[in-house]
Amino acid sequence: MKQPTRPIDSTDPLEFALVAKVLVVETRRRGLVVPGFRCPPRIVGVDRSLRRLDGHVTVAVRVKGRPLVAVVADMIEGVVVANRLVPPAADRLRRELWSAVASLRLSIPATDEPLVSTRRENAA
Repeated sequence: MKQPTRPIDSTDPLEFALVAKVLVVETRRRGLVVPGFRCPPRIVGVDRSLRRLDGHVTVAVRVKGRPLVAVVADMIEGVVVANRLVPPAADRLRRELWSAVASLRLSIPATDEPLVSTRRENAA
């Protein structure tokens, strides 16, 4: 019997939980503010939100109908924003957290290319 496969544009909640655990451990190890992670955001229509309340930070990410790489990117960016980091510390942390998440061997494509292009395309 063929195993059912998950659509490529859908993230499994278990994957979200595993990534959250890795990010919490790695963030704590660096002595940074450790956010809580939840899904979905309370704000309708957003992919990620961040809430600061009584000294705690919560990063909420929309998981349903989104590829894992987008969800992980939002979670990592949530850690960066929660800690109010700027380059080069922000860039270094992003790189380190991506490396830690990659060790989980989830279905995230490995690439050295940036996930978001900063290059402007010429209009024809």
